Amino acid sequence: MAEFKDREHYIPLRQSDLLSLLCKDIGNDRAAVESLKELEKLLSATFHYEYFKLLNDLKDQYAPFDPDAVTKKIEPVSDGAERSQRVEALYEQFVYLMERANFKRLTLDEMKQLTKEVSDWGLNMYVDFSMFEKLEIFVRGDTTGTRHIRRWYSFWKQEEVHLPIYKRMVIFAKMKPHPNLPAQIDTNAVFLKVFKDIPKMDMEMLLPGASMGMPAFDRAKLGISIVGGGAWVLYSIFGKLPDFVEGFGFGFLVGLFGPLTALAGFGWRQWAGYQNSRTVFSLRLTQSLYYQTLGTNLSVLFHLLDEAEEQECREALLAYYYLWRRASPDGWTALHLDDYVELDLERLADLKVDFEIDDALAKLERLKLVTKTGDRYKAVPMEKALETLDYAWDNYFKYNLAGTQSADLDGSTRHAASISGASK
Repeated sequence: MAEFKDREHYIPLRQSDLLSLLCKDIGNDRAAVESLKELEKLLSATFHYEYFKLLNDLKDQYAPFDPDAVTKKIEPVSDGAERSQRVEALYEQFVYLMERANFKRLTLDEMKQLTKEVSDWGLNMYVDFSMFEKLEIFVRGDTTGTRHIRRWYSFWKQEEVHLPIYKRMVIFAKMKPHPNLPAQIDTNAVFLKVFKDIPKMDMEMLLPGASMGMPAFDRAKLGISIVGGGAWVLYSIFGKLPDFVEGFGFGFLVGLFGPLTALAGFGWRQWAGYQNSRTVFSLRLTQSLYYQTLGTNLSVLFHLLDEAEEQECREALLAYYYLWRRASPDGWTALHLDDYVELDLERLADLKVDFEIDDALAKLERLKLVTKTGDRYKAVPMEKALETLDYAWDNYFKYNLAGTQSADLDGSTRHAASISGASK
């Protein structure tokens, strides 16, 4: 099967849009269109239930480390080995979620390389990686973005600039006690963040504990001003030193006081200018985070679970559809199916993706929607697929009222039972 280094597994289509494309591809066969819609509905319900269980597990694991929690902790996690084990368990589940949502994990070397540069829109931030007990960054959508900038040497005319960006970036960070950390940072918490459209060179702006630095041009401008002004003041002092020595006394002190006062005033002015520049940079950082932040802490789990759930459903729906509508009577190999899905996504939606065929077929096998003979896969008939999914849904909960028919049910239970029966 084809592998593309310049493509990602992620399918950037809303599920309803994908369903519309496939229904349009079917054409005028109304029965097939309606069957496909029912299949998509049952697949969505199945994956939603499975991911609901995963969400509850992640919420329970994250609860002791959520810095925004307002609920009371009945059994706080003790420091030491237990806390480390709980963080590691949370991290493993989080990595599983990121894999399902088709994110790529950056290595430490990749992170360090990206923090060495700064774009024309970013800030020069310094990251001390020793602050982190655990730091993981996951990215998706490695592409090129467009920004606009006005440069002084082009008379402030607006220019369009292309730069490499990540469409999505997720941060998993656990800090540890460090002298450079602000006092308000809770080192027992795990911080989760998700951002959009982040220039690769500005990644360090998003890391907790990063310290702000000034861009090279601004540092040079301040440095030249300080050196030039300081040289002038020193010249004023030492140039008149012989006159001061001859008239040593009160006049000498008055003459010395003036240049020293000027030097102190100039130093204060430069310091105030530096602080003003920091304020401007802080505002720029705040604006960047405001417009590019998609979620923080617990909300990140909901955001990513929804993406992963839809991604699973898209993959399963695509694999079943092409085996059902396009495959030969004796089925297709995984290679044939993989190539066909990728080519048809490009034809139908102008999308170039690296379809994750092994994962898609594994889901269909688990749900009993395909059969395998040798290396060839066949979709089970649509009617049987619908019956199989419906049966599995009906049996997610094993509770049965049959054994309680003689029990004296109260009104609310009778009402619930009647609704359940009507829905069948």
